[in-house]
Amino acid sequence: MLNELQQKWCAEADKDYSDLRALFINCTLKRSPEPSHTDGLVRIARTIMEQNGVTVEAVRAVDHEIATGVYPDMTEHGWAKDEWPAIFKQVEAADILVLTSPIWLGEKSSVCTQIIERLYANSHLLNDQGQYAYYGRVGGCLVTGNEDGVKHCAMNILYSLQHLGYVVPPQADAGWIGPAGPGPSYLDEGSGGPENDFTNRNTTFMTWNLLHLARMIKDAGGIPAHGNQRSLWEAGCRFDYPNPEYR
Repeated sequence: MLNELQQKWCAEADKDYSDLRALFINCTLKRSPEPSHTDGLVRIARTIMEQNGVTVEAVRAVDHEIATGVYPDMTEHGWAKDEWPAIFKQVEAADILVLTSPIWLGEKSSVCTQIIERLYANSHLLNDQGQYAYYGRVGGCLVTGNEDGVKHCAMNILYSLQHLGYVVPPQADAGWIGPAGPGPSYLDEGSGGPENDFTNRNTTFMTWNLLHLARMIKDAGGIPAHGNQRSLWEAGCRFDYPNPEYR
């Protein structure tokens, strides 16, 4: 799976990443057990993480009954079933979240949009320091397809993650597309996808940048809690200004 240089970098890592957890949410439109080209693109990133002791989980969203909506549990809003609350527990446990999506009509998949909406549904929750729930976590994305749109999808996904509170490192995305127009997908025989040096390089860089930043933030105890605590803002505090309530 990994080439000689990727293996070498894993062997020479000078940090311990074994207390980190990562979650990949695959937003393919294909239900298991149908092969997913997007899953194929995940393998390098997942292998690097696992070789560095990271606990990695993967969810294929379309395999689950995830309700549409922007509330944490949509069974409280008319839906008979919603598996998102259970998936969100995996999100909460992860230091690193990687959203992966195919490209359709130049856009991320409808499933990826739904997952971002459900992440948004939980973004009002607060951590122990009174910050938004996703503070101190790191996000990235992987995109694949046989038509143009990798950078467009990555811009949208990464903006969404940082807006919700995730920290996005440099080079936090990677992707693969074939020639312009209809053509082979990533895992199709002769596509050149798994051998593509540009994609393999960017996927490797993304993975290490996610690991580095997650390590730095965890060692620092999270994002500093000054000037960004919603709990204090709602209590009437105005950072660096007098609080009339306490005069």
